[in-house]
Amino acid sequence: MPRYKLIIEYDGTHFVGWQRQENGMGVQQVIEEAITGFTGQDVRIRGAGRTDAGVHATGQVAHVDLARDWKADTVRDALNAHLRAHRVAILSAQAVGEGFDARFSATARHYLYRLIDRRAPLALEKNHAWHVPRRLDPDAMHAAAQVFLGTHDFTTFRATQCQANSPVKTLDSFSVIRASPGPDRDEIHLICTARSFLHNQVRSMVGSLKMVGEGKWTARDLAEALAAADRTACGPVAPPDGLYLTRVDY
Repeated sequence: MPRYKLIIEYDGTHFVGWQRQENGMGVQQVIEEAITGFTGQDVRIRGAGRTDAGVHATGQVAHVDLARDWKADTVRDALNAHLRAHRVAILSAQAVGEGFDARFSATARHYLYRLIDRRAPLALEKNHAWHVPRRLDPDAMHAAAQVFLGTHDFTTFRATQCQANSPVKTLDSFSVIRASPGPDRDEIHLICTARSFLHNQVRSMVGSLKMVGEGKWTARDLAEALAAADRTACGPVAPPDGLYLTRVDY
């Protein structure tokens, strides 16, 4: 059966997450229903990452096997036509070999976390960034974030319900920059890359880095929390609103 790689963008605000679930609508489900509407097939797709409820994507990847050899552009356009009722878009479709697996073939996953540190509440960016009503220090956050680089036991920054076999992960990069244009420059981007992440790892790291940005923690405090390998040593977990899966490498 022909296999297609899909690159997907979605607003996760009103979804229970990427995965098809019993307690609400998942992104996976609405795409599978769009495929059924287009092809008549009852299919299951595999995604590169299982984003949580409220988490967004600008570059999620999935693969699907179709019974017919369709043109890739036809697959993209037909699925988008069936997805009109949802804030989900298929950015591209590409025919790939049967050896391609959206999850297991991935060599790196890239996440962006958007944080807006201003006194005024969010109007346009509500549900799409974390609003912190006090000024943060992104330089201190960036310096502290470097303690995460390399291979570590990330138990401290792992959800208690995480199903990964091991808490050991290798973080390739983590940068924190003040990113928004204009005189106020009130948006901070936290960007990290690894082959794979634990459940809630990025949001847990961001929440602890916010403590650094507020001056409540130092880089040493963050390093001690990591070394503790104890979930209770983690700072408050950042909300899902600001998290985006931006790219998956193969």
